Amino acid sequence: MNENKYYIETYGCQMNVSDSELVANLLEKNGYSKTDNMQSADVIFLNTCAIREKAEETVNNRLDSLHFLKRRNPNLLLGVLGCMAKNLKDAILESRPFVDVILGPDSYRKIPEIINDRKQESSKHFVDTKLSKFEIYDEMFPSRKEGINAWISIMRGCDKFCTFCIVPFTRGRERSRSIKSVVKETTQAVSDGFVEITLLGQNVNSYKTPEGGFADLLGEISKIENLKRIRYTSPHPRDMTDDVLDVMSKNDNICNYIHLPLQSGSSRILKRMNRTYNKEEFLLLCEKIKTYLPNCALSTDIIVGFPGETDNEFRETLDVVNKVKFNSAYMFKYSSRPGTKAAQYSDQIGEDIKQSRLEELIKTQKEITNKINIKCIGKEMQVIVEKESKKSCSQWAGRTEGNTWVIFDKMNFNIKDTVTLRIHDAQGITLFGTPITS
Repeated sequence: MNENKYYIETYGCQMNVSDSELVANLLEKNGYSKTDNMQSADVIFLNTCAIREKAEETVNNRLDSLHFLKRRNPNLLLGVLGCMAKNLKDAILESRPFVDVILGPDSYRKIPEIINDRKQESSKHFVDTKLSKFEIYDEMFPSRKEGINAWISIMRGCDKFCTFCIVPFTRGRERSRSIKSVVKETTQAVSDGFVEITLLGQNVNSYKTPEGGFADLLGEISKIENLKRIRYTSPHPRDMTDDVLDVMSKNDNICNYIHLPLQSGSSRILKRMNRTYNKEEFLLLCEKIKTYLPNCALSTDIIVGFPGETDNEFRETLDVVNKVKFNSAYMFKYSSRPGTKAAQYSDQIGEDIKQSRLEELIKTQKEITNKINIKCIGKEMQVIVEKESKKSCSQWAGRTEGNTWVIFDKMNFNIKDTVTLRIHDAQGITLFGTPITS
């Protein structure tokens, strides 16, 4: 008897990775096993992203390349999941009719029903992209690969409505899981061998339940035995409260690291983006973080070339970057998304200007990262052994709590060990260390 097999390809953010794990669990409960060979799969799902135009182009090209599998095996179930499914369902149905299933982020519970119906009527299409005010996939534990870090979704949706962002329209309004449910999943992840967890949410620190808020959740999670590290992403600056910083300062297993999206250093552009803070408030927040957590590593997201951004306003972004000195940054050119307010602005910036600004920003951040990393030379840092170095089978790679990768000799260490290193070199975004424990 041939075993049914599934293949999932994931695009975009960590939330999609977490969602793919939920879908995998549903499939496995319905008798399917995972395969890494797409051509042998009975079910293929692409879990998609709609945050930038490039992501959509990638998925469309991928679907075109999969058409031959559908022609070869008409019984193959081919589906598009996630944000792009919600955002572009009509376009997919019209241009790629060989796609059988289109499900938005709140419709994954229907997968078992779809599979069973499919056995009865193989030519039927299934489309459900309705958003839910209530779906949080509580008590649906994901199917995770073995590893160090477990992604744990604590909330879904977004209420911020930044003018450049499609997420509120593809993932709906904010709703949070209970503290009890998140603690239960985290405890299970630790029992399964994970030593680090990352709490996920579109605005993770907007988490709110009758039992308490994000600080309360962090406090409860930090009590779980054998959980070495807790991370979270991505917080919104407006919701970064003193009680969150206080609980971070009091618990050693909460990483001394915050990813704090800036987006722009210009107060006018920030207002146009509907970010709900200005340049001065962001700088004050970074100072406050350093007061609570003096050695806290900061990373950020920045968009250049937002509609109407002048050269002087771009210089303000560089000014914030130089003042805060982020350890790292994710930097992007503005990508217009249909349906967002920013897409309707008449003063769009040309691609050549966006590209030149991006290159200047990247150069500036690289110099800052390099200086920060050079200052680490001679210091002792702890890492968790995560994987073999890409460049040497005799070396391990692990991250500091500040999320910087360090390469070091394997010696007698194993995956998941905590190792204290003395940093002896810094090259680009990577540190190199010598173990001082064995």
